[in-house]
Amino acid sequence: MDKPSAKNQARDADSAGERQRELQREQDRKDAAPGKPGGGQQQEKAVQAGARAQPELPFPAQHMEKPGIEAQMELKPRFEAPDYRGSDKLKDMVAIVTGGDSGIGRAVAVLYAREGADVAIVYLHAHEDAEATKRAVEQEGRQCLLIAGDVKDSAFCRNAVEQTVERFGKLDILVNNAAFQEHADSLEDITDERLEETFRTNIFGYFYMARAAIPHLGQGASIINSGSVVGLRGSAQLLDYSATKGAIHAFTMSLASSLVDKGIRVNAVAPGPVWTPLNPADQPADKVAQFGAKTDMKRPAQPEELSPAYVFLAAPVCSSYITGIVLPVTGKVGD
Repeated sequence: MDKPSAKNQARDADSAGERQRELQREQDRKDAAPGKPGGGQQQEKAVQAGARAQPELPFPAQHMEKPGIEAQMELKPRFEAPDYRGSDKLKDMVAIVTGGDSGIGRAVAVLYAREGADVAIVYLHAHEDAEATKRAVEQEGRQCLLIAGDVKDSAFCRNAVEQTVERFGKLDILVNNAAFQEHADSLEDITDERLEETFRTNIFGYFYMARAAIPHLGQGASIINSGSVVGLRGSAQLLDYSATKGAIHAFTMSLASSLVDKGIRVNAVAPGPVWTPLNPADQPADKVAQFGAKTDMKRPAQPEELSPAYVFLAAPVCSSYITGIVLPVTGKVGD
């Protein structure tokens, strides 16, 4: 067989190169087509995969003073989950939800009540929000106890548990959800005072509440901690907050091992961006308007999209064989 000549080889190479360039041009045309994600000037649409369509970006460019009041938000977070039907998964159980006045905590309290639980709401000082949560719980036909105070104080945490047990006679579920978050451009911006505030709220408070609750928890009870996607992969602008969320994940797995022989399960939910008062009380208004845009869903979650996960992990009928997990609910693939 004759060897191919240099001339033929060059011609074949040119032909192959042209084929590759044509394939490239074809893809370029597809990429630039109207409606193509990432093509032209059209903004990518948010993904809607739930029972009802959720708000899409841009959100109101609003900045709020801490701790952030849900009643003052221009776009109110959705917590009602109107398509969720209760089925007595938590019938006659008693739950404490810290940070339960608004955001994820409010959504969890409402679904717990819909599943048959009475709920104690531990909150800092957003009384208007707490009263709104109480009304929502009572509309589900269950009782709600409001307890205002600071989870950084171990004596308050003991008292909150004692008040709950005195009111309802027992305790079955603890949801550690209270949090402090403030962004920073560098480690140098994080003062000792701020570092202590973040850690004492986000991880000390979880220890204090769990320590106070455990003597009252029996077989079939559960503790659910609110972690975060930034505890899984970090965040350059949330150095201290991310560190506490990573600690919460480790605390969850460690406490699960400690309590498994007692039949008490301990798990965590790691949310991605969720539309709550925490966010406009942290980020500048222009960033709030695009909050959650970098998720694969192209939008933040609403609290009602998180709360069913907390029901699942609390309900013995659903998760009796699950303990020590960190469940990501992040709106992304792979987190």
